[in-house]
Amino acid sequence: MLMTIFVLLLVLWFLGVVSSYTLGGFIHILLLLAIAVVLIRIIQGRNPV
Repeated sequence: MLMTIFVLLLVLWFLGVVSSYTLGGFIHILLLLAIAVVLIRIIQGRNPV
């Protein structure tokens, strides 16, 4: 589930960068959330589902 959220946030960030429509930095917040999700997953050491 976390990996799905990560991919979704990463795609939204990439679309924001490509379209240069960032909603005042909203896309960059999404990128930070995506990175946080991956770090939490690594720290918890869960196996992929």
